[in-house]
Amino acid sequence: MRVGPTFASRLAPVSDPYEVGREAIRAFAAAVGEPDPVYRDPDAARAQGHPDVIAPPTFVVSLTMRSEVQAAADAFGDIDIADVLHRDQSVVYSRPVRAGDRLVVTSGVSSREVDGRRLLALESDVRTTDGEHVCTTNSAVVYSGPVTR
Repeated sequence: MRVGPTFASRLAPVSDPYEVGREAIRAFAAAVGEPDPVYRDPDAARAQGHPDVIAPPTFVVSLTMRSEVQAAADAFGDIDIADVLHRDQSVVYSRPVRAGDRLVVTSGVSSREVDGRRLLALESDVRTTDGEHVCTTNSAVVYSGPVTR
């Protein structure tokens, strides 16, 4: 599977549910150097109006990337990572990710050619298994390697 000139858009199936745990949030907060106690201490989170610890804003990217790669498998297969440039990323939240959430992700990708390079736009919708919207992520990458199909 390689980037091809006729690649238009793809939608990945809904991901398997991911249960957000306190330890995963704590580990992520430590890894990104986030000192805010709302990411580690349930009492601190409750004092700020949250039912449990919340995840740092970039935590969700660890979930959406898997779904986006699946959606873009036709574009990302067998390419040299040196030919890929991450161009942009944004996340719009309805509410923070919380410990205890069971989240599913649906991702789509569209592609167009600009100046001989393939621009991939990726969008992921993150919801609880009950259907509550948590956030939407958008990212863009540029692939400058050979188009083979």
